[in-house]
Amino acid sequence: MAIKIIGIGDDGKLSLLPMYEQWVYESDVLIGGKRHLDFFQDFEGEKVAIEGGLSPLVERLKNEEGNAVVLASGDPLFYGIGSYLSTKLDVEIYPYLSSIQLAFSRLKERWQDAYFTSVHGRSMKGLAQRIDGYKKVAILTDEQNSPSALANYLLSFGMTEYKMFVAENLGGETERCQLLSLEEAANQLFSPLNVVILKQVEKSPVWPLGIEDDEFIQRKPDKGLITKKEVRTLSISALQLKRDSVVWDIGTCTGSVAIEAAKIAREGQIFAVEKNEADLENCRENLSKFRVDAHTVHGKAPEGLNEFADPDAVFIGGTAGGMETILDVCCSRLNSGGRIVLNAVTIENLAEAMKAFKERGFETAVTLAQISRSKPILHLTRFDALNPIYIITAKRGE
Repeated sequence: MAIKIIGIGDDGKLSLLPMYEQWVYESDVLIGGKRHLDFFQDFEGEKVAIEGGLSPLVERLKNEEGNAVVLASGDPLFYGIGSYLSTKLDVEIYPYLSSIQLAFSRLKERWQDAYFTSVHGRSMKGLAQRIDGYKKVAILTDEQNSPSALANYLLSFGMTEYKMFVAENLGGETERCQLLSLEEAANQLFSPLNVVILKQVEKSPVWPLGIEDDEFIQRKPDKGLITKKEVRTLSISALQLKRDSVVWDIGTCTGSVAIEAAKIAREGQIFAVEKNEADLENCRENLSKFRVDAHTVHGKAPEGLNEFADPDAVFIGGTAGGMETILDVCCSRLNSGGRIVLNAVTIENLAEAMKAFKERGFETAVTLAQISRSKPILHLTRFDALNPIYIITAKRGE
């Protein structure tokens, strides 16, 4: 038995090499989406439409005695069925041009320097920080996450430096390609078969690590309830974040730590919880300003933590008297090799945290940050001290 996965375009048989078309007609079983199978009305063997999950298809192919051809859109290994089937079965793969290749050819732009992602059958959550700042972004969409839905999403994060190139029904009789502003795209209807390319036409704002405190929207009149820039930078360094880290920010307040963490863990997930409703509203405004799409919960931790994915890194800016129960959850759910960073301002909280981490078998280290900032006084300069902070780092073994 041989299993061949053949890429096909929206123009059906015309997109196939003669040899590929011959393999289709010589096969015993032809498998594909209904749209693909409709290109071969004259096929005399058995046709199997792919519906639902792929596990039943794998079992079917394992027991297939004849030759099978699986039809897939474009390049089967580019967000396609080929990558899954090739890990389960012995297959041969013959790609066609991917929709991305065709879209860039219509835009007349090189594509080796583009960032590629997909919201086809996936949540758009976290997309803002993943794509922010890239000059070219290629996105596979679906009927729900359509170009108009995507445009509205980007507008909610103020990402108006991008224009949207929408390529519909590529290679088919009803092909249409348009370069639109986000505002124009937000109010249009598009074919479900499309590819989006975001093209940067103005520079994106840049926020390096250590965003100034004044850039964050903060509570009034109690302005200053924020993890200060210097402490924030040290705490994030202690978290040892990776590009795909899952991060919890407990007691997020303005969201400053969650935002700076997201700039590093762009491909990961950011979760934040805050008990004060006014602070959480400020946090959400800051998230929008700094282009971070985090999952936020209004509640007093550990309330709400059950909604979060297991973390690689946890920042605890405040426990509101519930340190034991919070650490029970954080320590039990922290992924192997993960880190918890807890900021404490009192000796009592330092002692309680050290004892709690030790009881749970975590390695700990403490940094006492005593920071002063320069401040003008007449024509001279003096230093203004910030509150000393204990930065406690607890590490889980591999």
